[in-house]
Amino acid sequence: MNDTLLVIVLADAVLYGTPLLFASLGELLAERSGVLNLGVEGMMLFGAVVGFWVTQRVEGASASVLVLAILASGLSGAAMAAIHAFLTITLRANQIVSGLALTIFAGGLGLSAYVGTELGFSPDIPAKQHFGSVDVLGLADLPVLGPIVFDQSALVYASWIAALLVGLYLGRTRFGLNVRAVGEAPASADAMGINVTLYRYVHVLIGGGFAGVAGACYSLSISPGWIAGDTLIGGAGWIAIALVIFAFWRAELCLVGAYLFGALSALPFALQARNVDVAPEFLYALPYVMTIVVLVIVSTGLSKRHLGAPAALGIPYVREER
Repeated sequence: MNDTLLVIVLADAVLYGTPLLFASLGELLAERSGVLNLGVEGMMLFGAVVGFWVTQRVEGASASVLVLAILASGLSGAAMAAIHAFLTITLRANQIVSGLALTIFAGGLGLSAYVGTELGFSPDIPAKQHFGSVDVLGLADLPVLGPIVFDQSALVYASWIAALLVGLYLGRTRFGLNVRAVGEAPASADAMGINVTLYRYVHVLIGGGFAGVAGACYSLSISPGWIAGDTLIGGAGWIAIALVIFAFWRAELCLVGAYLFGALSALPFALQARNVDVAPEFLYALPYVMTIVVLVIVSTGLSKRHLGAPAALGIPYVREER
């Protein structure tokens, strides 16, 4: 039963959806504070190469090395996000231009490729350490639910906890409500004594950290190793940005959407393994076709108010002198 096409696709949907979930949660936090970050793809790539570097250079117990690699990936993503935050919040640069520039700067032909080359990483080199499946409570062989829920990597379970915490933070805490106020009406939030600049900086940095961890999901779990160029991430950062819109800026729907896009990413491999005669180009294009559909729907008919987007998203805040 566990080797049926449906179970395999659902299990792989969780695997391939995990980096999308991490990245979309980070983008959600940034956008809720009013900052649009289009540099997610570059942050993911940089996080991927930094996490891989740690596994290659640091000696020690596997669990300790992997935890350190994830922390390093998160910090590298936050460092890239700090550049975006400085440009868009302090200097009030155009957020779209800044994000695109950051993706080019840190992307597959920029900083991440340079770092990989300078550190002597040849193409397609495998990782010394990587995240494997965890047989939770010995339930991995349970029919249907076993491979989907109880036979995943630690990163998958960490992403579930992250989604829960982000949802509770934004919806149930005072700080989360302040973030939403900053994204909706920064002038009013400022008048209430909320530090708009600080909130935006913190959440952009945290969002970058999530993107770095998302990148490490590829180099340390899905395809353990380093692949030069954009091939490793394959445009997942752009999917994550569209996923936030698809999820109506809600953390719980980010999880659902991530696994939907994850299933579309996993389907080509599952069908090929069963020798199903379907054009591979069509299957590989499915996640990106869905991304385009989401963006077209948003741009043609629905307003920000109906979608739930923060009203001040993408708009720099200029504090009026009193």
